[in-house]
Amino acid sequence: MTRSEAVEYVQRRFRELEDREFHKGEARFFKHEVLTRGVRTKDLQTVVREIYPVMKGWTTAERNGFCVDLWKTGALEDGVLVCHVYRRFGRQCGACEFRLFERWIDRYVHNWAHCDGVSTWLIAACIRNEPGLAGELLAWTRSRNVWKRRSAAVSLVPAARRGEHTERIFEIAKALAGDSEDMVRKGLGWLLKEAYPKRPEVAVAFLEEYKSGLPRLVLRIAAEKMGVEDRGRVLG
Repeated sequence: MTRSEAVEYVQRRFRELEDREFHKGEARFFKHEVLTRGVRTKDLQTVVREIYPVMKGWTTAERNGFCVDLWKTGALEDGVLVCHVYRRFGRQCGACEFRLFERWIDRYVHNWAHCDGVSTWLIAACIRNEPGLAGELLAWTRSRNVWKRRSAAVSLVPAARRGEHTERIFEIAKALAGDSEDMVRKGLGWLLKEAYPKRPEVAVAFLEEYKSGLPRLVLRIAAEKMGVEDRGRVLG
């Protein structure tokens, strides 16, 4: 199957799998207009399993071109499929792919689902394979693109769960502390929440020191996994 045939195949399968009732309710998950196809997650996963064996036989250029073709449709499901499929190539992701995923955020990511898929699966895979790439994220906190700023935080969520890149996490938290966008604040809160279980004392000390400059939303999310005493210190 060629790249263009694969794109046509995915589009056809999505049309076949459309659930009109589900389609009506999809929009409620987003605060802004999003183009959706009405395909449920379990059905989308079926298409992922169908197309992945085809992609395995392609060159890297063909694989990346196929993904860009899907991104260009602007549809929610198309971008989600890209994230699901590319994460299967996670062990191959390094600096080159990091630049590719950054371009995707700059050009094609316009909602939190796409942002979090690219960030927590793809960019995070690059960082796990090449830890030095985490240093690139600080510059993203100064981007005019709200999704790139959110990505600066949520790309480190998997590392936070492993107790890694602690200094980098709090460096990014300081940089994003005054961000006015809700989606960035929620992403930052999520990052701090996941950093807590592995580094509770460090996380609480940071939040106590900087809580006067952090939005209440960030603090509430960051405290979700805390015990009563730590929660009181952070939210009190």
